[in-house]
Amino acid sequence: MKRNGVLRELIRNRQLLLMFLPVATLLFLFSYLPLSGLMIPFKNFDFNKGIFRSDWMHPLFNNFDYLFSSDVAFRAIRNTILLNALFIAAGLVFEVGFALMLNELRNKYFKRITQSLTFLPFFISWIVVGVFTYNLLNYENGALNRMLEWFGLQGVDFYNKASWWPVILMIAVRWKVTGYGTIVYLAALTSVDSSYYEAASIDGASRWQQTRYISIPMLKPTIIILTLLAIGRIMNADFGMFYAMVGDAAKLYPTTDVIDTLVYRSLRKSGDIGMASAAGFVQSVVAFVLVLGSNYAARKVDRDSAIF
Repeated sequence: MKRNGVLRELIRNRQLLLMFLPVATLLFLFSYLPLSGLMIPFKNFDFNKGIFRSDWMHPLFNNFDYLFSSDVAFRAIRNTILLNALFIAAGLVFEVGFALMLNELRNKYFKRITQSLTFLPFFISWIVVGVFTYNLLNYENGALNRMLEWFGLQGVDFYNKASWWPVILMIAVRWKVTGYGTIVYLAALTSVDSSYYEAASIDGASRWQQTRYISIPMLKPTIIILTLLAIGRIMNADFGMFYAMVGDAAKLYPTTDVIDTLVYRSLRKSGDIGMASAAGFVQSVVAFVLVLGSNYAARKVDRDSAIF
């Protein structure tokens, strides 16, 4: 009886299922089939033998040793989490704040121009941003140091001062990504019923009070969901950004070396696929645990805003 009900549902929804078939095929090929590669971190990978015929490691977790026994690896894990946490916190403040400011603009032409100008940096390659940053900050001919000397101040050798770079990277990320990240929050604000603002205005609420008691609470579900998604990627640094901005400047590694750049350097020197895969495996497991924990916390705050 139950089988007949399932068959009836399949026949009834056959058109929708046929439309979903190409998506399901791509999802299987690019998301589920590669899961077979999860055995690589536990194998002594040999290109000639392939994934399935390569020998298992003895001991099994040997590929993970360099991640947990090396101070350099611990530093990379710490930097990955702290820098991404900084980017998430700064992104939340800048993107929500900018969306609220744009929402208050009444001149639609100025609003569109402003939004377009802040959105444009998103399409600039990190390589170009890295070149801009170098020409701005390098000690000998950098524009910023030339300006400091013009005011009679001592220049700063930024590429030898690792402590400056978390802030520099945060500024670069915000300049490039804020316009793009604002779009979702602005879309959520435009969907708010205008009658809320009209009623608040009649009751004598100022623009700040309307923002505080209407706009921000309406953004809360969107903020929670996007923050949860960002936390899920907290162990995955943007390799293109870090390598373009920092490159092989070893003096900056104490604050800028992340898991992705460490694995890249290790793979470039040793060619050990197993160790690189082990790092990716650890990133995925930690990200999964963080998403579960963050989602649990979100459910405590607002059950309807959690992902699951």
